[in-house]
Amino acid sequence: MKPYALILGGSSGLGLATAHKLAAHNFNICIVHRDRKSSLPKLAEEVKKMKAHGVEVYTFNKDAMSSETYAEVVASLPDQSVSVLIHSVAKGSLKPMHTQQGPELSKQDFDLTIHSMATSWYEWTKLLLKQNKFSQDVRNIAFTSEGNTKVWPGYGAVSAAKVTLEALMRNMAVELASVGIKSNCIQAGTTQTASFAMIPGSDQLADAAAQRNPFQRMTTPQDVANVVYLLTREEAKWINGVILKVDGGESLR
Repeated sequence: MKPYALILGGSSGLGLATAHKLAAHNFNICIVHRDRKSSLPKLAEEVKKMKAHGVEVYTFNKDAMSSETYAEVVASLPDQSVSVLIHSVAKGSLKPMHTQQGPELSKQDFDLTIHSMATSWYEWTKLLLKQNKFSQDVRNIAFTSEGNTKVWPGYGAVSAAKVTLEALMRNMAVELASVGIKSNCIQAGTTQTASFAMIPGSDQLADAAAQRNPFQRMTTPQDVANVVYLLTREEAKWINGVILKVDGGESLR
């Protein structure tokens, strides 16, 4: 049986690029996403391309934070089949902490963002483990960003979520090692995705990133997907508990 890669938030951006990369390398793909009906035909075309590699591809257009979704998706997976779990959920508040116009960031915004973009990773991991869905060698990967230490406009709640995500990664790396789970975060460089475009001032951020990158370009989703694939290989089995920068050196400047 081919191994499964379960991708949370896999219908666009880093998650979709990762799905294509892993499908091309003989992984069955299970994508949990949340999209409007108007976006589904485009995703269906992407799924068709993945299936051309001779793998199975399943999609669930459901809320990845819902306990009902947890139960349905996990029940659909064969026992001991999941070798890769990817957390690529980009759902959170981009409200400012202080403004004279419009709403400001609230505790409820923080709670929603931290759950969606951080603690849900732990919940999915634990459920897959308890339901015996993980294989004996698991690569557990989540995406963080340079906003974990830098201040960007409207990024306060997401920044808090990324720091939480990284803390969870370190603890899972130690506490779940005994059951064969290797947990890591990828810190992608500035990447043009739908979620990035929603950040206030994203055009200026993109220009600045391209200028300070040693290669004078932004990171692409494919750059990130390539490194996800590397982390799934046998040779990467001793990488555990790290934040791996995939940015061409952008963060050095």
